[in-house]
Amino acid sequence: MTNSKSNIFFNTLLLSLFLLSPPAFGDSNNAFLSYTCSSFDNYTTNTPYASNLQQAFYQLTSTAPPSGFGLRSIGNDLQNQVNALALCRGDVSPDDCKNCIAMASNNIQQQCPDKKGASIWYDFCLLKYSNTKFFGKIDNGVRLYMWNVQEAENPAMFNEQVKNLLTSLVEKVEVTPKLYVIGEKEIEGSKMLYGLVQCTRDLSSDACKKCLNDAVAEIPNCCDAKIGGRVIGGSCNFRYEIYPIVDAQK
Repeated sequence: MTNSKSNIFFNTLLLSLFLLSPPAFGDSNNAFLSYTCSSFDNYTTNTPYASNLQQAFYQLTSTAPPSGFGLRSIGNDLQNQVNALALCRGDVSPDDCKNCIAMASNNIQQQCPDKKGASIWYDFCLLKYSNTKFFGKIDNGVRLYMWNVQEAENPAMFNEQVKNLLTSLVEKVEVTPKLYVIGEKEIEGSKMLYGLVQCTRDLSSDACKKCLNDAVAEIPNCCDAKIGGRVIGGSCNFRYEIYPIVDAQK
């Protein structure tokens, strides 16, 4: 897998993901995916913004893991206010969630030093922050495409089955408290197709569905006829594979 840096000028970031065999579940599956420095504004050390950012990271590491999601706005002065969000994959344990958020908060400061806005993705979690209030809004700034290099034997039929599975999961997501759904579908007789959809929980159910439907519409651009693929953004993501994606699907 290759990793790349992008910024808000790049609406889409393309990444090739080689998934020729099922991964092992557990800590080793918490892969680093990518990051983006989403602001041109800088802060300096020993300033209110720097202090507020550290406080936001600390609070999210402590408060988000029990439920897998957290929001924080730190600082009364709007000029130095930090708005931060952490989301863990819906099946991840509180301990793995906490470890992922802690790792993400350290890594994003190395990748985007002194930037007032950034996002970072791991397989287990998403962490993002900004000096502007973004809660409740669909983040269309960056979209990551990842796919398996292997192609389906019957591309047209496989594409239709992928779309049907993901669409059915999107329809269910609004009635789930975590805005997270996994599912599976039998294809080509005895084969199985597995899917996952998730949104950040600051979104309304309608906004979540719109975010996911827009992402699913990107399948022809992302992973046409590929036996595995995912689209990841700042507000929602989906993934499909021909093997179980999370431990609960084994």
